[in-house]
Amino acid sequence: MKKLLVHLKEYKVESILGPLFKLLEASFELMVPFVIKSIIDTGIANNDKEHIVKMCLILVLLGVVGLISAVTAQYFAAKAAVGFATKLRFSLFSHIQTLSFAEIDKLGTSTLITRMTSDINQVQTGVNLFLRLLLRSPFVVIGAMIMAFTIDVKAALVFAVTIPVLSVIIFGIMLVSIPLYKKVQAKLDKVLKTTRDNLVGARVVRAFCKEEAEIEEFNKMNEDFSATQRFVGKISALLNPLTYVIINVAIVILIYVGAIRVEAGIITQGAVIALYNYMSQILVELVKFANLIISVTKAVASGNRIESVFEIENTVKEDNNNGTEPDKQAPIVEFRNVGMSYVDNQEETISDISFTVNRGETIGIIGGTGSGKSTLINLLPRYYDADDGEVLIYGKNVKEYSFEQLNNMIGMVLQKAVLFKGTIRDNIRWGKKNATDEEINEALTLAQAKEIVDRKEGGLDYMVEQGGKNFSGGQRQRLTIARTLVKRSEILILDDSSSALDNATDKNLREAIAKLSYKPTVFIVSQRTSAIENADKILVLDDGKLVAMGTHSELVKKCDIYKEIYELSTR
Repeated sequence: MKKLLVHLKEYKVESILGPLFKLLEASFELMVPFVIKSIIDTGIANNDKEHIVKMCLILVLLGVVGLISAVTAQYFAAKAAVGFATKLRFSLFSHIQTLSFAEIDKLGTSTLITRMTSDINQVQTGVNLFLRLLLRSPFVVIGAMIMAFTIDVKAALVFAVTIPVLSVIIFGIMLVSIPLYKKVQAKLDKVLKTTRDNLVGARVVRAFCKEEAEIEEFNKMNEDFSATQRFVGKISALLNPLTYVIINVAIVILIYVGAIRVEAGIITQGAVIALYNYMSQILVELVKFANLIISVTKAVASGNRIESVFEIENTVKEDNNNGTEPDKQAPIVEFRNVGMSYVDNQEETISDISFTVNRGETIGIIGGTGSGKSTLINLLPRYYDADDGEVLIYGKNVKEYSFEQLNNMIGMVLQKAVLFKGTIRDNIRWGKKNATDEEINEALTLAQAKEIVDRKEGGLDYMVEQGGKNFSGGQRQRLTIARTLVKRSEILILDDSSSALDNATDKNLREAIAKLSYKPTVFIVSQRTSAIENADKILVLDDGKLVAMGTHSELVKKCDIYKEIYELSTR
């Protein structure tokens, strides 16, 4: 949590002025019992109406100044808390963008969403209350006790006993609550993950009539989460009743002792009322402080969870942001004994893979599900790094290039077609920021997506909804292909990106790419042999190993795995 407070640096003034104005308000509040004592002992006792009016005006003045101080303090505290949360949210989002696929896979989308939303909101609330009450409540408690001692030492001893007892209760409950709140947030992650999975896969759930099973599973997680919340809530709920009981017992003792001392003529009735008021102030402030402890405890737990994300470093690091000069005479892509395994997976996903690709060639990659096809091509743009061997582009290890160089050289269409909210033009320009409408239309034509745009009202200005849900699966795929083609990259990777296209459209797409004037090196990952049969070289993967390599006609004769896939796809 401490590391997150660096985001408060720009709000040092507000972070100081907020508590100071709260202390100013508290100072005026501490004067009120003395004014009331004066009204009773001087005004009422002597029937001095002028004194009573004068003191009442002072009370009004104290109230007005106190209100102004409180509002000012709230303004500065809120400004600091909101500014802090805004900067923290930006920093967290920026950090997440630097993580590789490996770290994002490990953390999970639902976890990151929780950190970005509920955790940051909790921290913001904690900072706001911290700035407003951390100094004010102890100041009032200690100040009230000191003021009580100035009135009557013996009666004030009740304060000296009550405050330590309350402190033990408050901090004891806080120490028990902190680890429990961490468990609550962890279980919230699970609930959100289950919710996200069901929302994303709603159609699959219905297709298999699993609604009841999923509802039952969700209820179990939700009940577990609620049970933990209730347990923590019960512990936290002890704060208010315990503090009220102790304070009220103290008030009873205080009034009893005060009454005896008034009867003995040691103190006045006004002094007893002042002591009672100071004890009431302590009660209110300790209840506030108890609630502050609960909120700060939650904020610390959430802050630690956010900090844990910041502590995760990108394993795919840019060693030299200036990059290196490619050797254009070398093969454009070369894999040398490459092996790689995912995080927390002891077995290698791919192992000992070697092949060479010359500039302008089309490479097909095929194999069963889980054979390592996507893993293999994800190593080229360094979405992951190889654990063993080397991946080279133009004779240089991909780790020697800057991320910008790799991005410029490689255009990739991922398996999942993702579009973003905005116009079609905006989405295509993700590939090339300053692409002209002519270039965009050319890319759309190549991707067999021009007719899609032409049918939409507004053409390139047609609004894409979040996730591209106002387009079919095949339409989304063609638009994402166009987004990559507009880059005119030297290396084009199509990772099973035409799976939702019909055979005719898929064929037209491949023919259009083959006729590109700038002749990119193309990698086509597919489950269908028809998509790669014209490739210059086809790689056949099985269980993470390269089992065969050659042309379509060669593999049909010599590779049983490829032959089986081919026969199945042509039935």
